Amino acid sequence: MLQQIIFYALAALTVGSAAFTAFSRNIVHSTFALLGAFMGVVGIYVLLAADFVAMVQLLVYVGGILVVTIFAVMLTQGIADVTVSNREVGVIPALATSVIGVAVMLYAVIRTPWHQTPVPAAAPTTYAIGNAFLGDYVLPFEVASLVLLAALIGAIVISRHEAKE
Repeated sequence: MLQQIIFYALAALTVGSAAFTAFSRNIVHSTFALLGAFMGVVGIYVLLAADFVAMVQLLVYVGGILVVTIFAVMLTQGIADVTVSNREVGVIPALATSVIGVAVMLYAVIRTPWHQTPVPAAAPTTYAIGNAFLGDYVLPFEVASLVLLAALIGAIVISRHEAKE
């Protein structure tokens, strides 16, 4: 029972923070609300006993991307005073798409025959993930690293080209 309460609290934190991030008119408040969304996801991963994924989420998203985003927002002069224009553009299509998406998800949840199984004991996943990365999945892992390296080099080339102009 306690685990369900914690899950629903983390889900509410995640969804509420994500909604505040999306709908806030102040970019500084949106950036700080993103912290709540990321930390809620970390908590859900911990409840799922996915310790490796939780720590990667914490280190990469909260420790890296969010901190860089906060610095970028804080170091940009006058960004807090910027008003977002055209907030009313596309409200009807967005609402229609959201209603259709919610209807499809509710239909899937209601019509699916859910089978409940006993919950297995939580066990660390780091060892198995490390063996998988260095065993069966070493080639895709290395290909992904090369693709990310190429994307990084491409971003540097594009930004240096724009800086020269």
